[in-house]
Amino acid sequence: MLMVHHDTGKSYLEQQNESHMEQYSGVNISNSMFPLPTNVCRVQQWDSEEPVPRAELLAGVAGTRGLLCLLSDRIDREVLDAAGPDLKVISTLSVGFDHLALDEIKKRGIRVGYTPDVLTDATAELTVALLLSACRRLPEAAEQVKSGGWTTWKPLWMCGYGLSDSTVGIIGLGRIVPLTRLAEESDFVVVTCALTPATQGMCNKDFFGRMKKTSVFVNTSRGAVVNQEDLYDALAHGRIAAAGLDVTTPEPLPTDHPLLSLKNCVILPHIGSATYATRSTMAVLAANNLLAGLRGEPMPHELKL
Repeated sequence: MLMVHHDTGKSYLEQQNESHMEQYSGVNISNSMFPLPTNVCRVQQWDSEEPVPRAELLAGVAGTRGLLCLLSDRIDREVLDAAGPDLKVISTLSVGFDHLALDEIKKRGIRVGYTPDVLTDATAELTVALLLSACRRLPEAAEQVKSGGWTTWKPLWMCGYGLSDSTVGIIGLGRIVPLTRLAEESDFVVVTCALTPATQGMCNKDFFGRMKKTSVFVNTSRGAVVNQEDLYDALAHGRIAAAGLDVTTPEPLPTDHPLLSLKNCVILPHIGSATYATRSTMAVLAANNLLAGLRGEPMPHELKL
């Protein structure tokens, strides 16, 4: 979380060079991924990878002109009220924006920058990795090696489902297909859509009930798109074969959550965009969005409200 208290209208990040980009790679996000110029604006920075405590956020945000936040920072009416009328720009280090109270933000005339496109490849790679991990039972097989369960080669031991010659249904990409048809015909269902009122809880008991018993479900969008109780029931009772999740509700998922007790459910800690290069590019874009907004200029990527 960064809070900007003043801006002189000077340009800064347009002169990034390759050596400067290398400085960002693999470092603590709170230290140097957002090197906003102190001679251009006064920056108040939360120096930790953990979310800023709510009380400190509400106290620190007062009088700020700009906010640079993460998807773990809930920017709601309370935060906006605490910031006051000087707040002009919010820049989020994410492509998703369900953590932002967009109706309130729009009413106050606050501009919003976000980071689409630059994380597409990394998230696609992670989606394929998660799909293969779930369908080929990779975490379960690795655990067998560690626990001594690997005794000899066996014809059907650790068998899963292959991707070749299968039908992959992707929710959130390409031509619109009725959800019922996609669920019924797909060997793999991959969810990549945005979280909206229309998609919240969309993957539920009825949806899972229409899927094949041999099908695999993967979600790399937002956790709330899925009814997790219904997903657990479908996995536990063999109504679908397996699932891979990079997103959950809540995040982090409690360690005693029922889904974590299932061998046929692979859960990752929301790492879809987690490559050094992608996170560095996202950071620069988020900073550029913030500074452009403070200068009253077009943002590289502005969310149209």
